Amino acid sequence: MATHVIIDGYNLLGASERGSRTTDQDGEASRERLLHDLATYQHRVGHTITVVFDAWRQHGGTQHHEHRTGVTVIFTKQGEQADQVIQRMVRAQSQNCVVVSSDHEIIATAQAHGAMVLRSQVFLTKLREQTVSSRHAESAILHDDPDMNQMRRPDKKGNPRKLPKAVRQRLRKLKKF
Repeated sequence: MATHVIIDGYNLLGASERGSRTTDQDGEASRERLLHDLATYQHRVGHTITVVFDAWRQHGGTQHHEHRTGVTVIFTKQGEQADQVIQRMVRAQSQNCVVVSSDHEIIATAQAHGAMVLRSQVFLTKLREQTVSSRHAESAILHDDPDMNQMRRPDKKGNPRKLPKAVRQRLRKLKKF
């Protein structure tokens, strides 16, 4: 069964364009670039991908769905935020999905329902991994992901060069991406 990847669209865009100011036209162009990259990624790995964007400030009372080259794009309805849609999707699918966001509220909901969470920066590393060797990408993921930066306590016994079990399990899951 293919994994369903649910992505907080503007959160991922914000992580990829840290520190740059964008106008509405630049925002639309960067959104289209992201969707193109996600479509390429989807064809490479075969996961089902859904990207949720906030449209709650826009006029129009209904939620809008689009399908673009294998990627489902959801624009929220007026008065609703992407966080609410993502949380509703996670509750419905629970352990059968992976959530890509750095939003603490979404992360808490996903973890409470047993879904795997990838922070936006980590997922961006995986997206850009196509041209990077896997060993270098693995070290970049270990460095970027705050969940992976668990240090071994000095009172622990065993091999000090071996990563903790939780980190090794998470790396195994990340190799699917």
